[in-house]
Amino acid sequence: MLTHDDVVTLFHEFGHGLHHMLTRVNYPSLAGINGVAWDAVELPSQFMENYAWQCDVLDRISAHVRTGEPIAPETQRQLMATRTFQAGLQTLRQVEFALFDMRLHAEFDPARGGRAYEILREVRREVAVIQIPDWNRYPHSFSHIFAGGYAAGYYSYKWAEVLAADAFSAFVEHGAFDRTTARRFLDSILARGGSRDALESFVEFRGRKPEVSALLRQYGIAA
Repeated sequence: MLTHDDVVTLFHEFGHGLHHMLTRVNYPSLAGINGVAWDAVELPSQFMENYAWQCDVLDRISAHVRTGEPIAPETQRQLMATRTFQAGLQTLRQVEFALFDMRLHAEFDPARGGRAYEILREVRREVAVIQIPDWNRYPHSFSHIFAGGYAAGYYSYKWAEVLAADAFSAFVEHGAFDRTTARRFLDSILARGGSRDALESFVEFRGRKPEVSALLRQYGIAA
């Protein structure tokens, strides 16, 4: 039995493969996600996660283990509410990680050493709502930047959320399964891979540069 978190993960992983499946670039070094700017490499996967939060999608893929009925409307409403629960704190948490990562690499001085905890304390004083005790050793487990290939690039997770939310807002406007919008997304972004600048691809699809407003609405933060 899959939980909703499992469904979100499945959509995310499917998004990872879309670039590779739908590419029209003949050069492997630029096909799929190859050659795509780090800022946008997570766009398709985070874009696809949005489908796991659409009621009409859940109606199609969910079923009660005994009756076969889809998720009840009230249960769906409660589920959707979890997306915005403490979204502000979650956003600041990602900002904290991104700033720590950037400063750790940008300000490194061999004469002064890594200064990991000094930098982290400064970042937390700037953005954290709840101050973490000094004995906390979070960097020891921050595998994304120390062993996961995201060194000096962790910010891309949050920026990709901005891109994904803004791109998906086009589907919110025209319908989650609108073929015209989907074709434009395919032609402008998925099929292009790293054959051109990622921002140029986004602007072709959306008709403008990315805006943060869609993400703020998605998480219930917008006024």
